[in-house]
Amino acid sequence: MTGVGVIGYGYWGPNIARNVREQPGGDLVAISDLRPQRLIDAASRYPGVKATTEMREVLANPRVDAVVIATPVSTHYELALEALRAGKHVLVEKPMAMTSAHALRLMEEADRRNLVLAVDHTFVYTSAVRKIRELIAGDGIGDIYYYDSVRVNLGLFQHDVNVVWDLAVHDLSIIDYVLPLRPVAVSATGLGHVTGQPENIAYLTLFFDAPLIAHVHVNWLAPVKVRRTLIGGSRKMIVYDDLEPSEKIKVYDKGITVNGSEHELSAASTPDYQMLVGYRAGDMWAPHLDMTEALTVEMRHFLECIDQGRQPIADAASALRVIQILEAASQSLRQRGRAIELHAERRVA
Repeated sequence: MTGVGVIGYGYWGPNIARNVREQPGGDLVAISDLRPQRLIDAASRYPGVKATTEMREVLANPRVDAVVIATPVSTHYELALEALRAGKHVLVEKPMAMTSAHALRLMEEADRRNLVLAVDHTFVYTSAVRKIRELIAGDGIGDIYYYDSVRVNLGLFQHDVNVVWDLAVHDLSIIDYVLPLRPVAVSATGLGHVTGQPENIAYLTLFFDAPLIAHVHVNWLAPVKVRRTLIGGSRKMIVYDDLEPSEKIKVYDKGITVNGSEHELSAASTPDYQMLVGYRAGDMWAPHLDMTEALTVEMRHFLECIDQGRQPIADAASALRVIQILEAASQSLRQRGRAIELHAERRVA
């Protein structure tokens, strides 16, 4: 049985505490938050669990083997580092840190102490995203041409990070998990519409050393909530709508067929081009998906990694890759969309 402390009982913390409590291998030992009212709520829901405003009480508790950090992004590094130094395994909300240097420091500390360090890239634990990875790896989709995502809603505005670090991080973690290639450059544009606050709308484009492109649109100022991703392949195409209650993934046997060589196609006149390119419209099928809550899968996996000494799926290396893209996107935002290279030494394998 792994004793777990939850640091931060705000928006996401209650979900984490519930999932820790529901795991056969997890023991919810302590909850920490700076707001007394939140602790009153936690104590009423979990009698017998230590509720404290002092995070160090959680780290000093000998019954706590691991901590889950669900606090504002700007606090992640300091809290995670202190937890690792206290000998605790750590699962930290996304993104793991505000800089790649801090992410590397956390990785080094975890490795030195032989501790599990995981990041809460929740979507890689959804059955939908795991199925997409399986479909792409199985080559049934063919060569991937594009990843095109829209992730918009009205709020929640964050004070310490912009919409890229809040929402685009989800798609970046999905891209890192499902695509076979790593991006080599990123371009980003965006604007903020609240004085003194960070960007609330942004568009990211990721470039690859292949005929593959990824585009992510994120927005806190949309009239509706949309969570839709299109993935185009040479054989089939995927539509992933996270708001669909059941058929979250639909696979379409649609695309184009090209007769003749690339040289013949590029040299062809317009009528010949139309003859060379054909359109394929086949069936659509929706694969069966496990409806288990992603956070349940993630928490079970985290506890198993601690028990068995394994690396988590969303490990510190994947967290670092995402942060490096976020840093480059932030630089591009400041330069009105100039493409920023992700140099080889920054592209973690």
